[in-house]
Amino acid sequence: MSEGRYREGIATHRLDAAEYAENLNDLHPPFDRHEAQVEADRCYFCYDAPCMNACPTQIDIPMFIRQISTDNPLGSAKTIFEQNIFGGMCARVCPTETLCEQVCVREVAEGKPVRIGLLQRYATDTAMKAGAQFFERAPSTGRKVAVVGAGPAGLACAHRLAMHGHEVVVFEARPKPGGLNEYGIAAYKSVDNFAQAEVDYITAIGGIEIRYEQEIGHHFTIGALVLKYDAVFLGMGLGGVNALGGADAQASGSVDAIEWIGELRQAADPGAVPVGRRVVVVGGGMTAIDAAVQARALGADEVTICYRGPRERMKASVYEQEVARSRGVVIRFEMQPSRILTEGGSVSGMEFTRHGETVTIACDQVMKAIGQTLVAPDLGTAADKLVLEGGRIVIDAEGRTSMAKVWAGGDCVNAGEDLTVAAVAQGRDAAESISRALAQ
Repeated sequence: MSEGRYREGIATHRLDAAEYAENLNDLHPPFDRHEAQVEADRCYFCYDAPCMNACPTQIDIPMFIRQISTDNPLGSAKTIFEQNIFGGMCARVCPTETLCEQVCVREVAEGKPVRIGLLQRYATDTAMKAGAQFFERAPSTGRKVAVVGAGPAGLACAHRLAMHGHEVVVFEARPKPGGLNEYGIAAYKSVDNFAQAEVDYITAIGGIEIRYEQEIGHHFTIGALVLKYDAVFLGMGLGGVNALGGADAQASGSVDAIEWIGELRQAADPGAVPVGRRVVVVGGGMTAIDAAVQARALGADEVTICYRGPRERMKASVYEQEVARSRGVVIRFEMQPSRILTEGGSVSGMEFTRHGETVTIACDQVMKAIGQTLVAPDLGTAADKLVLEGGRIVIDAEGRTSMAKVWAGGDCVNAGEDLTVAAVAQGRDAAESISRALAQ
């Protein structure tokens, strides 16, 4: 280990290069051909399969697994991509343990489900490595659609619109596409620049232009897009980060977890990303788990996740909690944040209230992972004004908003869970609704 490992406070390069490579390596090594076929043979290929009903994108799971079992991974990938063009990333980040695999008949009967996620990854990776493209653009309709946000919802919408022959212009606030797939997913879940490779694969269909560093409310308005384009899809996600309120403090060592994860994702040298010796992560969702596990991976001696609710309400799945514990992360429940303690302008600890008592945890870094908020200055001033509920855009079953010619999907809307797979489904379905509307 490097000498930085035992420095007090926030430091960089706590470990050597080999340790970073090992700690941030693929969480689940992919199946090879033989492993995939053996696992596929475990599937009962159920009629009216519960796994398919549990998938937000309604992938025909028995079909794609049967195709793997008959040594047809490209056909399997086509079955997946027909419903979920982000099937590769979803295979890596979906909480399959609480979706398709949870209801697998093998899980119910034996406690060991078919490993659907890894089988999906095997098929989609095979297709992407082969450069196999299964979809072509229909003849041009002459219609042009604006998409705000190059994340899963926006690009799923753009791809489906392109399939129907429409031209799509995507407005992305960041300098790179992918949304949270690029900036917010733990490094050990998506290695080898997969997020960018997937975007390249998706946009290869043609007819999709992405304009970067174009922020809603600053570089364009919804009203202007409505006037210029035949339809608009809003998929900009959630740009703001919730604060701890009175428990917060502007101190060195107090960071937003999602921003810290993004910094690590974009770092050429993971060792250059500062991490505390003792880290407290406040939150109970996937971001909290990802931040905590990666803090340990970067050399933190002690990492504690503090969730304000009871164990059964924690949003991160039991499986993800176990991944964190296996990496040395401590998870504490019913810890209500009181205040961040500081010393000389730097974090020195975090104070919580638990069952009426004060609990203090000494730390030099606090990561806030308590959710995000919708930040889009133009929403409330749009000509027809979008209706918001709970700080998110209200949509109907087809993704239509209250504003004419405007659809929305993904984390910015008030429908479904904040999951990549749900965002993809909403983007895809909105595209179908837009196409029907444009054909009238």
